[in-house]
Amino acid sequence: MHALPPGCLAALVTHLARPVPSGPVLSSFPDGFVPHHERAPEPVPYRALFRRVGEDWLWVSRLVMDDDRLAAILADPATEIWTLRRAAPAGEGEAAEDLALLELDFREPGNCEIAFFGLVPELTGRRLGPALMALAFARARARGSSRIWLHTCSNDHPGALPFYRAQGFVPFARSVEVMADPRLDGLIRADAAPHVAMIPPG
Repeated sequence: MHALPPGCLAALVTHLARPVPSGPVLSSFPDGFVPHHERAPEPVPYRALFRRVGEDWLWVSRLVMDDDRLAAILADPATEIWTLRRAAPAGEGEAAEDLALLELDFREPGNCEIAFFGLVPELTGRRLGPALMALAFARARARGSSRIWLHTCSNDHPGALPFYRAQGFVPFARSVEVMADPRLDGLIRADAAPHVAMIPPG
């Protein structure tokens, strides 16, 4: 075993990939929910959604990224940001609250990376994940990608890896990520990610 520096966390990262489905992909969402293509979102609202979706899984990369770099990624034509919203009653327009985050990265020719994939906590278990993944497949196919890939880690929801495998993804690599525990300096809530023990240094 290898000891970590005080205040640090280690996560086992699993990288998975699959071919983009060649046939039609149906991304039918349950009644009451509609996908929304968020074009070049501003960093502040993007980070708010990123935090809401990922705080309990220790997502921090976009919280510490500077505004200019994040804005450049979000505005890149090779990046697609999709969210999920509740369908508004007829005649009232689309409700504005974002409830999921699907970020697709097409910068590598032929490949689609699912950079971020998740739902707000209150929607977990509502069978929205398969529809959101079907949307990812459809967008990858529409943009000419032949391969779609992602990574998950041991800090993630315990159902994440089984879900990805059920969607046809196959593990192809593992790595280890070491980072400072973001709960110790207040970057995220101290009570976030209760499945990962927080050990204050000292």
